[in-house]
Amino acid sequence: MIESIKRMQKRVKNRIGFISLGCPKNLVDSEVMMGQLRQSGYEITADATEADTVVVNTCGFIDSAKRESIDTILEAARLKSGGRATRLIVAGCLVERYRDELKVAMPEVDAFIGTSQINDILSVCDPNTNTRSLPLIPLGNQSATYLYDESTPRVLATPSHYAFIKIAEGCDRPCAFCFIPQMRGHFRSRRFGSIVAEAQQLAEEGVKELILVAQDSSRYGEDLGKQDALAHLLRELAHTEGIEWVRVMYTYPTHISDGFLDVLAEEPKAVKYLDMPLQHASQNVLKLMKRGGNRASLERLIERVRKRVPGIAVRTTFITGFPGETDADFEELLAFVKNVEFDRVGVFTYSDEEGTPAFDLPSKVEPKIAKQRRARLMKGQAKISRRKNKARVGETLRVLFEGESKESELLWQGRMETQAPDIDGCILISDAAEGFTPQPGDLVNVLITDAQEYDLVGRIVD
Repeated sequence: MIESIKRMQKRVKNRIGFISLGCPKNLVDSEVMMGQLRQSGYEITADATEADTVVVNTCGFIDSAKRESIDTILEAARLKSGGRATRLIVAGCLVERYRDELKVAMPEVDAFIGTSQINDILSVCDPNTNTRSLPLIPLGNQSATYLYDESTPRVLATPSHYAFIKIAEGCDRPCAFCFIPQMRGHFRSRRFGSIVAEAQQLAEEGVKELILVAQDSSRYGEDLGKQDALAHLLRELAHTEGIEWVRVMYTYPTHISDGFLDVLAEEPKAVKYLDMPLQHASQNVLKLMKRGGNRASLERLIERVRKRVPGIAVRTTFITGFPGETDADFEELLAFVKNVEFDRVGVFTYSDEEGTPAFDLPSKVEPKIAKQRRARLMKGQAKISRRKNKARVGETLRVLFEGESKESELLWQGRMETQAPDIDGCILISDAAEGFTPQPGDLVNVLITDAQEYDLVGRIVD
């Protein structure tokens, strides 16, 4: 009886709750930390109210993400003060950016660990560790070297049919609005063989879709002295047994090689989808952003992509209200979007971030104007999206089935290859062929019967 009580007490003390904020790259960090903890005997729970230690992995990219991170930390601190949790750990980008300020402002936090201290998660979750004395790697230290590999344990936080693979860490781009290089360090690629081995492991676990992520995926392998490494990696992964789709996110417009596009065109499992944040189309604004190019060069790029990969979906993001953006600059961006007719578009208003070159630029745009411009751009894109979707009514599409719809218990949902999870629309499925019950991860044929602004509606057919 006494031994049973001791085992129960030990098990309760080892329960860790994780809250992961921000992008998929941050989610991979959380999965790696959870994997290390589980391998060391800790129990991982998705319910923070049931945890003895709560870990908040933060985002510090823009103002809205920072506010969400702060609010989440404060909520976790309330759980600690009023519930069963006895330890609160804060990790991630916000720590790298404001570690000294956070230490002073949040004494209720037991430990802060930066983006290059993932391996310290075991020591800071140990109740016997003096966690607040743990040193942090200096902010913006370009000697940061942390990279996980295929031997690193992970606990997937995504649905069982897809998983993210981080192929590189850090960034060397000089974009004026971005603080990521200071938070994540210099660009560094994982070994080719390590990524291939991890992909095989994920396939053996039942994963059907691999999503490759990095701060700048198109530069993969350059620092290792490899030419067109992303194309070679994508082709190799597309031959992984058990994997149905391989998707690449976060490519940069100046590094879209013909070799990479050829893989997208030739390999059936390399999805015909290009995620390429352009940020703007006006030469004036792109120069201020330290990105270069102009509307004409970007239009030539999109034309080359579509010619080389017929049927490809192109997704991009833009920023409205960047310092120095005039009415004429915005009208040029609006005309560019209407002319190119992107398949997917995300629009963000500029966030004035201290420590970035853009923070010191003159001619700030009023937030109200930035929001108005964003609304106009999204309205224009919505018309394009609706028209493109209506053109698909009557087609039968190959769809990755995902299960119950997030919108209604009466519907299922899935995605075609030109839709990435969470950021794009989906296929709402109303019915299936008689006697057929699909499972998440199954590839099914769906006849499209209706079209919405961003989603399609259909039924599964034989």
